[in-house]
Amino acid sequence: MPEPWRILYTIPNFDTAGSGKALLNIANRLDRSRFEPHICCSHDRGIFFKEVIVSGIPVYFHQTTLDMIPRMKGLFSCIKLARYFRSLKVDLIHSFHYGPDYSEPLAARLAGIPWIYTKKNMNWGGKSKNAWKLRTGLASYILAQNKDMMKDFFPGKKNVSLVPRGVDTEELLPRPKDRKLLEKYRVRKDEKVILAVANLVPVKGIEILLDAFELLSEKHNSIRLFIVGDKENDYGREIEEKAIQSPFSAKIYFTGKVQNVSDYYSIADVFVLPTLDEGGEGCPVSLLEAMASGLPVVASDVPGVRDILEPFPGTMFPAGDVAKLKNTIDDFLRMPFSEHPSRALRTRIIEDFNIDTEVTHHHTIYQHCLNP
Repeated sequence: MPEPWRILYTIPNFDTAGSGKALLNIANRLDRSRFEPHICCSHDRGIFFKEVIVSGIPVYFHQTTLDMIPRMKGLFSCIKLARYFRSLKVDLIHSFHYGPDYSEPLAARLAGIPWIYTKKNMNWGGKSKNAWKLRTGLASYILAQNKDMMKDFFPGKKNVSLVPRGVDTEELLPRPKDRKLLEKYRVRKDEKVILAVANLVPVKGIEILLDAFELLSEKHNSIRLFIVGDKENDYGREIEEKAIQSPFSAKIYFTGKVQNVSDYYSIADVFVLPTLDEGGEGCPVSLLEAMASGLPVVASDVPGVRDILEPFPGTMFPAGDVAKLKNTIDDFLRMPFSEHPSRALRTRIIEDFNIDTEVTHHHTIYQHCLNP
């Protein structure tokens, strides 16, 4: 049997579970008779890094994104990085970096190693436009996460495939409400929980959700709002302060980063993703997870979201529209459980956004790049 191809996944860190979990979901499920995963990141900090250790996948610590100004210094740094890549004896590099760095693909090109990247967000223009174009021009292949990316960023390009995220539908299931969590927050049986899961950055539009929750609370006495995700930044502190000023602040909870997100899905009655139109989403995993967990969902009609919720237009609202968001959530809160679209939403994930389909796409692309 031929030796399996060695795939090196690069990522800045595992400080937050989003991209790191997506990377591990793929790497752990590769066909090991054909592909051997390796990981390179800048450090071993972050709670989720424990999952990397448990996986048993070889990990290297090295900075793979470089400052390219001044240009000559940047070029020499790329030559050094190319030597490092060659020393690892890998056959292909797959970048999970979030930004428009082009030093890593340049170093891979100098090393003679095919380099591909996953486009995970809707950033493209402005000051980073040229960097994105260089990153794309140096790539052997690009994995785009939604149809708007394909249309807006890569029209006519042949080395691009649509590869949306997938989740483990056997791990994420509708299940009874977690009693410990209900007891921790003293949630009564007659109360309904609205849940948002997102690292708090401005594009997530959490202020829109807070405004809608205030309007809902004027009509509903028995609702709570849980916001799960990293809040340790200026925007997070600003949003927490806004919540404190609300007359219904006692019903709003910012949990920060948690490891047991599935427990929060279990206690929720409605999931909300209020992303603003200024950025949109790549392929929001929290939305996929909520749907797989059997929750009714409400989300902004923005890139990334509309691909997922296209068959369910009643679950989307115009980005930034507080009144429409409030009314859509209200409809679900009042709706009898028997009329919830939960089963159809979960079926959508099983059929089109499950992890096995995503892994199969990766197998096909790796094969194409390594044995054209």
